[in-house]
Amino acid sequence: MTRATKTSSHLRKIALGTLLAPLALGLAACGDKAADSAEVPSSEPIAKIAAPAGQSWADVIEKTPEGGYRMGNPEAPIKLVEYGALSCSHCAEFAHESFEPLRNDYVASGRVSYELRYFMLNAYDFPATMLATCGSTEAVLPLSEQFWAWQPNMFQNAQSAGEDKLEAIGQLPRDKQFAATAEVAGMTEFFASRGLPRDKALACLDNAATAKALADQTQKASQEYQISGTPSFLINGVKLDTLPWAELEAKLQQAGAR
Repeated sequence: MTRATKTSSHLRKIALGTLLAPLALGLAACGDKAADSAEVPSSEPIAKIAAPAGQSWADVIEKTPEGGYRMGNPEAPIKLVEYGALSCSHCAEFAHESFEPLRNDYVASGRVSYELRYFMLNAYDFPATMLATCGSTEAVLPLSEQFWAWQPNMFQNAQSAGEDKLEAIGQLPRDKQFAATAEVAGMTEFFASRGLPRDKALACLDNAATAKALADQTQKASQEYQISGTPSFLINGVKLDTLPWAELEAKLQQAGAR
C-alpha cells in the first residue's frame, strides 16, 4: 500500500455522523468503469443555437433540481451530465483535458449543456464540495476546475500532517470533522485565496443539511444510474463508461454536436 493510499484509507475511516449513515463510502472508486454502459444514438448535425442578446451560453450557470450545476443552454438538445468527485484524480485529468473545448466549442454553441453532479467517494469530498458550493452559483464550476488542478496539493498536505493527526480528526465531535479535514488538507486556505472568507467557510462546513444532501445525491446516483466510479457520464440520459475526453467528444459529435 502506497503512502497516498494509506492516507486516503485513514480519511475514509473518519466518522461522518449518523446523518451520513445511508451512504456506504468507498464502494465507488475514482476511474472505475461504469456497469451497463449504453450506446449514444446517432443524430444528424444540429445547428448552433444563438444565446440571448448580450449573453454567452458558457456564462449561463444554474443549479438544477437534481443538485447539480449546469452550464449552458437549459434547452440544449444534447445534455451532458458528469458525476464527478473533487478527490478523484481521473476527474482532475478529465477537467484538464476537457474544460476549455467543452465550454468554448460545445456549450457556447448552444447545442450542448454540461452539468456537474458531485459524487462522494471519501471523506475529502464532503468538505471540498461544501466549500466549492459555498459561494455564488456562477463560481461553482470555475472553482471546481481550479480545485482539480490544485488537487495534488491536497494529498501532499494530508500526508505531511501525519497519521496521528488524521486519526485524531476521527475522534473529534462529528460537527467538527469536516472543518478539521478541510484545514489539514489545505482546502480552507485554497478557497480563502479565491475569495471565500474563513468565517463563511466554517459556516458552510458546519451545515449538516448540505452534507446530508450530498450523501443523498450520491446514494440516488448509485441506485438510479448504478454509478460505480468517477467520472461517469450521461448523454441525454444514456449512461456511459468512464471515458477520456477524446472519446467523450466523439460521443457528443455522434449525438449531433458537429
